[in-house]
This record gives sequence, C-alpha cells and structure tokens, in this order.
Amino acid sequence: MNQATAGNKGKGVRSDCFVSLELTESNGIEFSLISKVKALYGKQIEKEVTDILHFFGIGNAKVEMEDSGAIPLVIAARVEACVKKLVQTDKEYLLPFLPENDYSTAKDRNRFARLYLPGNTPSLALNAGIHKPEGIILDLEDAVAYDKKFEARFMVRNALRGINFYGAERMVRINQIPKGLEDLDYIIPHNVNLILVPKCESADQIHLLNEKIDELKAKHNVTRDIWLMPIIESTMGVLKSLEIAQAAPNIVAMAIGLEDYTADLGTKRTNEATESFFARTMLVNACRAAGIQPIDSVFSDVSDMEALKKNVLTSKSLGFDGMGCIHPRQIRVIQENFGPDEADIEKAKKIVNAFMIATENGLGVVSLGSKMIDPPVVKRAERTIKLAVSLGKLSPDWRNEFLS
Repeated sequence: MNQATAGNKGKGVRSDCFVSLELTESNGIEFSLISKVKALYGKQIEKEVTDILHFFGIGNAKVEMEDSGAIPLVIAARVEACVKKLVQTDKEYLLPFLPENDYSTAKDRNRFARLYLPGNTPSLALNAGIHKPEGIILDLEDAVAYDKKFEARFMVRNALRGINFYGAERMVRINQIPKGLEDLDYIIPHNVNLILVPKCESADQIHLLNEKIDELKAKHNVTRDIWLMPIIESTMGVLKSLEIAQAAPNIVAMAIGLEDYTADLGTKRTNEATESFFARTMLVNACRAAGIQPIDSVFSDVSDMEALKKNVLTSKSLGFDGMGCIHPRQIRVIQENFGPDEADIEKAKKIVNAFMIATENGLGVVSLGSKMIDPPVVKRAERTIKLAVSLGKLSPDWRNEFLS
C-alpha cells in the first residue's frame, strides 16, 4: 500500500481536515489544498505538512488536503496517522506540551460531571474546558468508528498535549481490554490523569492494564499517579463489582454504563430505571465498601433538563457521587444537584464552626451540642463547605456571616 487517508471532511465538519497521502518515487512533495483560508494560510499549512513528512524521512509524496479550519495539532495528527499507515517507524511528531495542562489530580477530588467527547472529532474538544466540567473524557471506544480508531489515537495524544483543559481532569476512555492496551502508548506519556476502562468484568483486566501502565511509566519516566475508573456494563461485571473495585489502589471510582447493561439484561432502559435498580445499588455498595466513588450512567436526553434534574436527584439518593454527560448544557444541572443542598450546607457550617472554636481554644475534642464529632465527619463537612463555595451556594466569608 502506498496511499493512505485520515481525518474528516464534508458538510458540518469543523476544525478538522482530511488528508490523502501517496508515496511517490520522485518529484519531491506535491501539495494541493482546498481551504477557505488558503489565500491567508496556504503557505503556512504547506510548510507544516512538509516539515512533518521530512521529519519521518519522506521526501517524495503527493499530498491532498481538504481543510475545514484545522489548527496545527489537528493537521499534525492527521498527517502522522497517514504516514504510519504507510511507513514502519517508532518516531513521533510531538508538538510542544501546553504548560497549562501540567497538573495532577487528587484521588478524592470531586467528579460530579464528566463530559464525553468523541476522540476523533477535534471541534468538540477545542473549547470543552470552558464549560467547567470536573472531567473531560476523550473517547477512543464507542464514539469512534472501528476504521477510525487508529487515527483517533494521534488526535487524542495531540489533544492531551495541546488543548487547554482549564483544570478539568484529563480522562481517556480506552478500548475494551485487551485491545485497549494498545491505546496506552498514545496517552500514558502525555499526562493523562485518569483512564476509563470499558466493559470491565474482572480484576484480572485491571491487573493486566496496570502492568502495561507501569511498563510505560518506567519507559517514559512518568512519576505522576494515573487513576483508573472501571465501567461496569454487563451482568457479569455487576456481580463482580466488589472484586473489580478492590483490584488496585489506583482505582478512584467505578461507573456503570446502563445502555450496554440493559442490553445484556435483555430489557429496555427507561427513565424510571427500575430495570437497573439492582445493578446501580450493587455498584454503589461495592464502591463504598472499597472506599471509592460510585459514578452513575449518562442521561441520553440532552433536551429535557427537568428530567435530567430528577434523574440526578434519584441518583444522588441511591448514593452516587456523579455521572457522565454527553452535552455541555447538562453540566450545570448535574453539578448543582449533586452538590450539597441547603440542609447539607447548614449542617456542615455548624460542624466546621465547632471544629474551629475547639481549635482556637486548644481543645483536642470537638463537640456539637451533646455529640462528639469525629475527624472524618469534620473532613466531610469541610469538603461540603468547599464545594458549596465553589458552586456559588455559599459565601467565602460564610463564617463571619454565620457568627453575626
């Protein structure tokens, strides 16, 4: 094979490009471009493409590109994917890593809303962070067509390096194990914070995944923690949920995927969710026993915010700490309703105030009325206060207001 393609084109495609690369025996690099900005940026785009080809030792080729507003990291991903379909090489064309993305995330951080984005659709990822979800998931699994999975890896790798996530936890959903192990080469060296493990059915899958992660961390001198979130999507997974939740110390949460679960169960998913009650409560109990966060499934109706709110409140009542979302408009509804309500905030204020008074007076014991307050209770109350402030439900100067 001496010709390859990568990328997307056609009506509705934005911030992307479609590249066709054909290796030739002479005539250098022949480049043709279809783009609305050709007059302004045609020469610059041609240079970017030529530089990438020369980096991989390609001096003779015919390149045809249809541009729909692609930025350099997208162009680089598309061209490199074409090259590696034709040439066997271990070299990687890496653009500079964005300093704003040089951060780690805590094991117990809040994970109310995680926004799923197709890994091969750059237009959706470019500004996703401005919506302020707790996590952004670049999806290499169900949201990517089978024949696009190879090129999607380069897009996700470049997105991790060059798109500003604005502090959101940088997540990638890999493909199902064992195929997903091949995805790790493209994400482990590039500061992924958390990996979602789809259709997880055993602790052995987690062990296999961590072996590969440890191997790549050592190879690329990665010292940061990389967290895991298994997704339970089958009846077998539900029955083994505790085993999976306890499989490794870097598991911080476990999610349930109800579309695949109800299909495996042989029933339809409904808004009432009675068909998944057992699975959801099983997962919550497993997570609580293992000391990790239980995360609920996505709500697929992106137009009905009232139904979403009802779903979130039900989810919260079952013990879940958050859920996935598939549209930015769902983020705020999820955050507001998974966040602490007025009663939670008032209770937390009393506990934290009692703790502060005890500390100011040099007391080793904290009490509220006739009840002693244990340190874990204080810690939860402090977290509730912090969340309430961050969500705008409580003034940062709450204590002065509380005491006045």
